[in-house]
Amino acid sequence: MSTKHTLDVRGEICPYPMIKTNKFLDNKKNHFESIEVITDHPPALSTIPPEAIKRGFACEVNESAAGEWTILLTKI
Repeated sequence: MSTKHTLDVRGEICPYPMIKTNKFLDNKKNHFESIEVITDHPPALSTIPPEAIKRGFACEVNESAAGEWTILLTKI
């Protein structure tokens, strides 16, 4: 079963977007194939992807609105 989750970290500043994303990825109770992380904090674009890749996720970053991005993390 493919499951997709959304983690909204808009309004959060570093290091919290990365910490919250890592906590979600590392929680063994969370069962998912992909997760969308929504952020409005540009530095998160350079912290979340490398940490997700270390954990075995593919990463795609898209600007979803002016000053807002969606980081799609998919299990490899």
